[in-house]
Amino acid sequence: MLEKKKLNIFERYLTLWVLICIGIGILLGRTAPEIAVKLDSMAVYQVSIPIAICLFFMMYPIMVKIDFNKVLQAAKTPKPVALTLFINWAIKPFSMYLIASLFLGIIFKGFIPGTEIIKTGQEVELWRSYISGTILLGIAPCTAMVLMWSYLAKGNDGLTLVMVAINSLTMLFLYAPLGSFLLGINAMPIPWKTILFSVAIYVGLPLIAGYFSRKLIISRKGIEWFNNRFIHYLTPISITALLFTLILLFSFKGEIIVKNPLTVVWIAIPLFIQTVIIFSLGYFLFSRILKLSYHDAAPASMIGASNHFEVAIATATTLYGLSSGAALATVVGVLIEVPVMLMLVSICKRTCHLFRECKLDLPHCKNEQKKAMERVVA
Repeated sequence: MLEKKKLNIFERYLTLWVLICIGIGILLGRTAPEIAVKLDSMAVYQVSIPIAICLFFMMYPIMVKIDFNKVLQAAKTPKPVALTLFINWAIKPFSMYLIASLFLGIIFKGFIPGTEIIKTGQEVELWRSYISGTILLGIAPCTAMVLMWSYLAKGNDGLTLVMVAINSLTMLFLYAPLGSFLLGINAMPIPWKTILFSVAIYVGLPLIAGYFSRKLIISRKGIEWFNNRFIHYLTPISITALLFTLILLFSFKGEIIVKNPLTVVWIAIPLFIQTVIIFSLGYFLFSRILKLSYHDAAPASMIGASNHFEVAIATATTLYGLSSGAALATVVGVLIEVPVMLMLVSICKRTCHLFRECKLDLPHCKNEQKKAMERVVA
């Protein structure tokens, strides 16, 4: 009971902790830029090693809690997997193109003057570069952080892991064709090393560590000790690692906000709208049509809403250059990702009663379920 109380209090003020960590990150980047630059330079194939370390401690407590027998069962559940594949590859890339073109190419076009010389030596208008960056985000579904969002929303972690694996494989085949079509280029380079290395570090490493450590601990200490003692001490680690990730991200890129506040706003608005629309389609529409349980609907909807920003940044840098508008747009995607996804997690938990088989231990959820039962009896 004590564990639940602590979790509830911590999650209740999670938005506050997030805002504080964002402020600390920006302040660190401003007051000690040499530290931020040094940490940011520690990367392999565009994958930040400090971020990778934080993500390991974010993912490991989630992975170690997964009963891998349930992963096999989740693999036999086609509806949520089909839903996330349909949203990620048949809707999201094209909706991102349309929304970005509407806002950056029409509504905000007058606020984004100027041109730039991209890596190929071609001169392009800045608003076009920003649209290119948002497209690169739109065709790169999340393959790691969604495990965190599912965990916070109390979704089906086994199913989330299956969907992450399938989307990672799908991205290897569809990323380049979709990008080439939407960007209007003949051949788009695929950041194979970034995709494979990030999936291996962010998902593979904590998955292997979680699987074997779970097996070892349960064999030596028993399942009761594992659930009541070991998990109790691990519980705060994921959230703490998430907050440290925020500090690092905003210390690396927070300078962009200070130097280009309005530009960041113009780019953030279509990205925010795209995220909310994609989530709403999956969660409130398609999941209801398919009659998914809450615990399947939440992760299936959030995996399409979030982005694999390392892949997008790596591709933007390769195509257009590190200082290009496209690269800036992908960085803005990083900066708004966590706050927006935490908002969607909160929406999921507040609307869980709309779905069948909801097992959340939340007061408002119990009240709604009680009302539903009373209506049935009446």
